[in-house]
Amino acid sequence: MTPLSSVTIFGNWATLLLPINRDDSIDYSLLADELDYFVEARVNGVYSNGSAGEFYTQDEDEFDRVSALLAERCERAGIPFQVGACHTSPQITRARISRAKSLRPGAFQVILPDWFPPTFDEIVTCLSVFAAEAAPVPLIVYNPPHAKRHLSPAEWAKLIDGVPSIVGMKVPGGDASWYAAMAPVMKRVSLFIPGHTLATGLSQGAHGAYSNVACLSPRGAQRWYELCRKDAAAGLAQEARIRRFWSAHIAPLISERKLCNMAADKAAATAGGWLPGFTPKLRWPYSGLPVSDAHAIGQSARLDVPELFDSSSDK
Repeated sequence: MTPLSSVTIFGNWATLLLPINRDDSIDYSLLADELDYFVEARVNGVYSNGSAGEFYTQDEDEFDRVSALLAERCERAGIPFQVGACHTSPQITRARISRAKSLRPGAFQVILPDWFPPTFDEIVTCLSVFAAEAAPVPLIVYNPPHAKRHLSPAEWAKLIDGVPSIVGMKVPGGDASWYAAMAPVMKRVSLFIPGHTLATGLSQGAHGAYSNVACLSPRGAQRWYELCRKDAAAGLAQEARIRRFWSAHIAPLISERKLCNMAADKAAATAGGWLPGFTPKLRWPYSGLPVSDAHAIGQSARLDVPELFDSSSDK
């Protein structure tokens, strides 16, 4: 695949959720089915080894096998893909980039050093090494809400000056003042925000979402993105309904039940029912939502946001 740029990274990207067998092994057959579904849904792109890909649990053979399957399915279908080379160890991230580079991804997603909050100079040093290892494949910086160091708009601007191969970012987003401060940055790199805030983000200059809504319904999330581009007001109206559903049924899994972010994503996918056999199970030691609770969320989703589902594409 040709390396992606800030111009060609846009839209609704689906995360490759990791299907887990009862014995804690990866269900590669179901993983292949998941990729086939994304291809049929014609999402704008697919990325591996985000939080819901449970990258931190994978050994290197598993990482290589997941990455190779992603590349094979997406290359064959002409779907843009990004390999998540994230790891809490920068040395392992560097080695993962080195090995996966032969798969010719559109970009590599990486995180900042995570054991102890890095200084800004340490961030530049780390990402510069990643960039040199990845070249000519560019970098996407994943700076999630639970990261130990959050970059300010001024730091983002300085960072992309120091590491020009950064072409995008995956961030929590913010209010109108945050988007205003990020405006100069958004002119230079692709900015992706959480899926349930897609319409607002697009209206403020963001380029798309690595989408939690696509966990619930890949086809529905893709239709919503296309609606946002065609009719911004209608897209914002749908976002209001999605946000109400998210606040009532998904966010409390984290805020009240104290589950982790990846548990919420996997619960949403199970609720969506688009991948038969998929469950909310997480790899040890983290806990997922009981299947029955996820199915109850699915029933609520079909009542609260029926536009994300239809009888011909999503169960």
